[in-house]
Amino acid sequence: MKKHKRILSAALSLAVLAGAAAGCTKYESGSEKVYSYEEAVKELKAFNDQIKADYVEPQLDIYNTENEIKTLADIKTFPLTVEGKGSINIEVAAATEMSSSSPDDWMNVVAENFNKSGAEIDGKSVSVTIRKITSGEVLTYMTEGDYRPDVYAPSSNAWGEMLQSKGVGTVKLADRIAGNTAGVLMEKETYNKFIDKYKKVTLDNVLNASLAGDLTFAYTNPYTSSTGLNILTGMLHSFDSKDPLSESAQKKLLDYQKKSPPVAYTTSVLRDQATKGIIKAMVMEEQAFHNTPELKNYVYTPAGIRHDHPVYTFDYVSEEKQQAAKLFTEFCKNEESQKLADKRGFNLHNDYKSQPSGLDGAGYIAAQKIWKKSKDGGQPIIAVFVADISGSMAGEPINSLKESLLSTSSYISSDNYIGLVSYADNVHINLPINVFDDEHRAYFSGAVKALDIEGNTATYDALMVALKLMIEKKEDIPNAKMMLFLLSDGEQNRGYDLDRVAPIVGGLKIPVYTIGYNLKSDSTAAAELKRLSGLNEASLINASSEDLINHMRNLFNVEL
Repeated sequence: MKKHKRILSAALSLAVLAGAAAGCTKYESGSEKVYSYEEAVKELKAFNDQIKADYVEPQLDIYNTENEIKTLADIKTFPLTVEGKGSINIEVAAATEMSSSSPDDWMNVVAENFNKSGAEIDGKSVSVTIRKITSGEVLTYMTEGDYRPDVYAPSSNAWGEMLQSKGVGTVKLADRIAGNTAGVLMEKETYNKFIDKYKKVTLDNVLNASLAGDLTFAYTNPYTSSTGLNILTGMLHSFDSKDPLSESAQKKLLDYQKKSPPVAYTTSVLRDQATKGIIKAMVMEEQAFHNTPELKNYVYTPAGIRHDHPVYTFDYVSEEKQQAAKLFTEFCKNEESQKLADKRGFNLHNDYKSQPSGLDGAGYIAAQKIWKKSKDGGQPIIAVFVADISGSMAGEPINSLKESLLSTSSYISSDNYIGLVSYADNVHINLPINVFDDEHRAYFSGAVKALDIEGNTATYDALMVALKLMIEKKEDIPNAKMMLFLLSDGEQNRGYDLDRVAPIVGGLKIPVYTIGYNLKSDSTAAAELKRLSGLNEASLINASSEDLINHMRNLFNVEL
């Protein structure tokens, strides 16, 4: 580690770069103009010649053992979408495709109807409360935290089996309350070409086409996404139907990951990219496809196991509440509720039968771990965190930034290369990029804890400095994948603006994941961060301080 501060370059001078930028050839990428890679590298170096940046001596944090604790945010960060008031009230942890806003609100509406129905047990009124939470997060919170819902309604049976394998005593109340499938979604022209060559859409054929370079197939995080887990385990089964967890299956998954696009943080990211025409083939639940008219030019084919939303209660739940859970489950299955499910896009493809995964609960968990190891195709990752320490981050935002980085750094693999840059008026290199071994992890912890508030917001100056560090590091590790994480709460008001740097970011093809702190969805800052992430198919996470830890944890699981 360097023990002194070193000035990288002279004072900022926008005029010099204006002439340099004007002389470069650009080409179109979507709606953005970008440089070629070679031009982007040249321009990046020229921009950095005009940016003042200094090295901050990193402090070794010898007390960073708390980083080994994988922290979860308060369960309250997952909202209650219906609140029951009965004498006997049960909480249902419900999959997000039926506990969100319309048209993904089927269980919310059914719960409201149930609460008005006058249901009773021994003269006591019965009601339900619905918590909107992904199926995978319930597994995490029940096995790594102290969350204890009365009822669990995940997307598929896989999650219930995984809970059982973790020692949670489940009591299944129904195999199905709202029928659904997951599968492969292809743009029509892509679909027609695929059918011409491969005759039928199956996971086997999709994988063969991907390995042959005929198809780019995108899927989601199998730790939180039921669709992602479904397709992952379907892939492993396709690779080796006798033993999906075999070494040969793992080797083939690794080969596939070398050619596949990065796993998407959420299904909504895939939907956004698909509606722009960027992604031609991806995973999707049928209900989501049905409710997304922007995807009418796509063809859906079910695959893997069914997503029929089974219902579980638990052996720790009182007999009285178990009776209430049974009443609500039967209410979900009645004629009126099922007609409502039909209108919400459920109960399609009722003739589709689950394809075998060859896995039990422990096997699904093992598959997640295999994916975690192979998701980058055996390539190391170079990543830099760029932290906003301007005045508007004072108080809760900067404390949340520090806490989220410290508590979730335990999810970063030790074979990746990590750096830290911060900025206000000027740019600081708080931690040069190095392999994230125990020593570098301790320096990372010390650097994060030492972050302190300064002045204005030179966001894109810091971005240029971080990208230069990454390009230089890649010279030593040419096969590395690169990504950048920008954590900020506001608009740039000093140094370069987004219009000036966007062609460089686009040309470098480095995904920039932006984490916005308490942004208003219609603000200029939110629009800029979303545009920046969209340059290379990354995503904006607009997180409150309370739920940022979970967002970062899941993003790290996907990317690091």
